Amino acid sequence: MTDSNPNASLTAPSIPGDALPPVEQHAQQYATVRNAHETELIEDYVELIGDLLAHRGEARAADIANRMAVSQATVSKMIRRLNELELVTSKPYRSLFLTEAGQKMAETSRARHDIVLHFLRALGVRDATARIDAEGMEHHVSDETLSIMQRFTEQQQKN
Repeated sequence: MTDSNPNASLTAPSIPGDALPPVEQHAQQYATVRNAHETELIEDYVELIGDLLAHRGEARAADIANRMAVSQATVSKMIRRLNELELVTSKPYRSLFLTEAGQKMAETSRARHDIVLHFLRALGVRDATARIDAEGMEHHVSDETLSIMQRFTEQQQKN
């Protein structure tokens, strides 16, 4: 019988004292992850709207639903939330538009996504896998880690 999980044979190196950090650090780790989870869906929607506007000239709820594999009702709820947060403007039966704050968020999210994606590719991760992994990782890496990822990628491109 074979294991269908390709990562089943992976084991982390055992480093004494690395498994349980001090309480304050551990609490900060979880707080950081919770904060990232709170904003990641908003960032994903805003990033996609920005991408659709840049590449297609319009961002329609139906296009967002198709690309995110969710219902139009789900997209409508998120559009209302993005309106309340003043990240998008919308009119019935018209394209969505990003506010200045929405545009800034979209650009930041796209830049983070691109850094992680290019880093994973530089490591040799297949494109399809890198795209999936980057979609989640972009929200959970620090600016310090992003900077190092970017430097690593640039060094790999020079070699």
